[in-house]
Amino acid sequence: MTLLIQYTLIFASVLLLVALGGCFAEHSGVINLGLEGIMVIGAMGGALAMKYMPSGTPAILMILVVSLCSILLGMLYSCLLGVAAIHFKADQTLVGTAMNILSVAAAAVIVKAINVAENPDNISSTIQYTGARQAFTVRLGSFEFNWFVLIALCALLISHFVLYKTKFGLRLMACGENPQAADSVGINVYKMRWAGVLISGLLGGLGGIVYITAGVSEWKFEAGVDGFGFLALAVMIFGQWKPKGIGLAALLFGVFRALSNVYTGFPFLAALKIPGIVYNMFPYIISLIVLAFTSKNSAAPKAEGIPYDKGSR
Repeated sequence: MTLLIQYTLIFASVLLLVALGGCFAEHSGVINLGLEGIMVIGAMGGALAMKYMPSGTPAILMILVVSLCSILLGMLYSCLLGVAAIHFKADQTLVGTAMNILSVAAAAVIVKAINVAENPDNISSTIQYTGARQAFTVRLGSFEFNWFVLIALCALLISHFVLYKTKFGLRLMACGENPQAADSVGINVYKMRWAGVLISGLLGGLGGIVYITAGVSEWKFEAGVDGFGFLALAVMIFGQWKPKGIGLAALLFGVFRALSNVYTGFPFLAALKIPGIVYNMFPYIISLIVLAFTSKNSAAPKAEGIPYDKGSR
């Protein structure tokens, strides 16, 4: 049970961070289907930071530097979506899909190039960060608490406050509901949409490093992030684009994802003799069921995915 709670919290934290990122982008009017790719690039930045940080670095400094590197690369990669969707008015679905495909290939090539430069015989796309990963966890008896869980909780509280209690949040949501009306009262729709995209890059990149450090000390970037970006989108939709709903949905999906890691520790589940791959499929099956029953009552921003044309009314 301890392991179930431990994995639930960490996987829920990943989904929460990435889904909140998607929430900000869509409230601004931009659909960010490239969250999967942003996670991969953000994870690569954080993993490289862990690899090159000197041993003995204080835990708090390690957390800050790794998080900052993931955030910066995630935001930088999200600029591809910003330029294409906001300025060139490209199809946001196609741009996001292209970002997802490009990210895995780009990360694998970059990591391989770094590994070959250090050792010509090492042509893998794997980054090892053994030891550095321990900075993110603290042992509480038999329970291993990850500091990123606390960061995700803070992100949830801040997101709720920003969206509903600040002028910035209200203006952002206005741009996702009726950009023409927002523009008519002096709100710069382009700037608001850029803000939404960059925030999604910030949270998506951070979610990427949380995911790859969840339970391993190395990561092969050809594997990507196992569809967690898409799962986060399902969490966002199930949560009806509201931070509180997203938090609850992330916990639900986190439980099912955690089961695939610890089901052997539950005698009644082990006795069923269900193949492990079935448990791995649970989160995605649940997402399909949830979306099938909730899509009709969707509370999505009305102008999401629609390029803004300042000249139209």
